[in-house]
Amino acid sequence: MAAEKLAELLGRIRAGEMAVMLLGEDEDAWGDLVVAAEKITAEQVNFMVRQARGVVSVALPQSRMRELGIPLIPATPGSAVSEQVGVLIEARSGVTTGISAADRSLTIRTVASPGAGPRDIVMPGHVLPLMACEGGVIVRLGRAEGAVDLVRMAGLRPCAAVCAILREDGEAAQGAELRRFAERHGLAWFPLGELVDQRLTNEILVQRIRQSDFPSAAGELRAIVFRNVADRSEHLALVKGNVGAGRPALVRVHSQCLTGDVFFSRRCDCGEQLRQSLARIAAAPAGVLIYLHQEGRGIGLGNKIKAYALQDSGLDTVEANRELGFEDDLREYGIGAQILRDLGVGEALLLTNNPRKIDGLRRYGIKVTRVPLEVTPHSGNVAYLRAKKEKLGHLISRLQVAG
Repeated sequence: MAAEKLAELLGRIRAGEMAVMLLGEDEDAWGDLVVAAEKITAEQVNFMVRQARGVVSVALPQSRMRELGIPLIPATPGSAVSEQVGVLIEARSGVTTGISAADRSLTIRTVASPGAGPRDIVMPGHVLPLMACEGGVIVRLGRAEGAVDLVRMAGLRPCAAVCAILREDGEAAQGAELRRFAERHGLAWFPLGELVDQRLTNEILVQRIRQSDFPSAAGELRAIVFRNVADRSEHLALVKGNVGAGRPALVRVHSQCLTGDVFFSRRCDCGEQLRQSLARIAAAPAGVLIYLHQEGRGIGLGNKIKAYALQDSGLDTVEANRELGFEDDLREYGIGAQILRDLGVGEALLLTNNPRKIDGLRRYGIKVTRVPLEVTPHSGNVAYLRAKKEKLGHLISRLQVAG
């Protein structure tokens, strides 16, 4: 997002205006109306109900949910919805039925008030709380996190009212429909992903916490542990040679795959790519292997095993992720880019077949030249490799099983 556009957006949020937040990619994006909770008016709640037609909700950081004593509603087993929602709430004082626009705006302003506590709300009520993860969009690319980050970036209290935008037929408005909605009502609009870009570009989110010599079977390396200050997750960089001062280095940015990297799963090529990368970096004059803590393309170990079971029933790896309610690939490379900047890598000679990884690092200002990293297909992973090539666009030239 251009600096001028961001400044205009934040200025309008500070002034109490609503904005349209687009979630997802391009024409498949769906969207929310967002407004700072401390600024919301009865007229804006009425607009949400009449024009956006979704559920009027209030997004709160996890810490604020705890302060107010709002319990979470347990998700139904098997649900694909990843949002964490609380029990419906109401302001204790100043409301009548609780359902009117004036009453709901008062409830939302109440939970945004720094002096409000558990005694100032009652449950159940008529406003749905959405819990935003601490660390915001860096930790989870969700609507609650995006709304809270937006108002925080505008210098307001981290609490936002949100409402999904629906068409007249009740289906979610998407892509161009959302932009036309914004233009028709004179509202600013922005893609959620641009908030991630802004934070990763303008905030320092990694810090070195430990380093040591790291003798390995591949050779002598240096291990440096970085911590993501937003979510406290830890990531490892294995460094070979004299890296830094803007010089190029052979680089592998590898997302954790416990099943493939450690237990040699034959369902994927991750372990083979990791071992090949480590050997090639150890043989190079200078290189870095960054091991990111984002299991299973970002869906976590439990969901990854669920996806394995779905693959056994005939789905491929991409179809299994979609069946579980996830996007094709949730991995984020901004933290990897920040680690490369901290190490002073001027150009990443990147061991990868994934164009998204190349684009992801370039988006954060890293100069990237691709170095192919292909493994020999076998009967256990050839379907996986085919799905990566055909559905995720990976640059894989060999799909024939040897012999």
